[in-house]
Amino acid sequence: MDNVKFLTFARTAIKNMFSKPATVGYPYEPAKFTQRSRGHVEIAGDQCICCGMCMRSCPPGAILVDRKAGTWTINRFDCVQCGSCVSVCPKKCLSIVPGYTSPQNHMESETFKASPLPAKH
Repeated sequence: MDNVKFLTFARTAIKNMFSKPATVGYPYEPAKFTQRSRGHVEIAGDQCICCGMCMRSCPPGAILVDRKAGTWTINRFDCVQCGSCVSVCPKKCLSIVPGYTSPQNHMESETFKASPLPAKH
């Protein structure tokens, strides 16, 4: 029985010696993101009208829109990159960009200045 296990291991070891590595040399080679990778949410703040549609459609509540201050805030730790906010944005100022956000050791939200809707008189 032990000989069978050894032969199976030896066959696998020899096969791996003559094949390419399954992993990439990450720190030395740039990461390649597939077309379907989710990435992270980006905003074109100058196009945002602070309508709040993205905030209402965000399942975890990671987005906060303040119409009076004209700000759009996202908590990257709460965002699940589902793309719901991108699909409902009427101005199409939100997009999902391939790539990862930089790692941090504390929770922090990002705030962007938007161009809010003019007040009605």
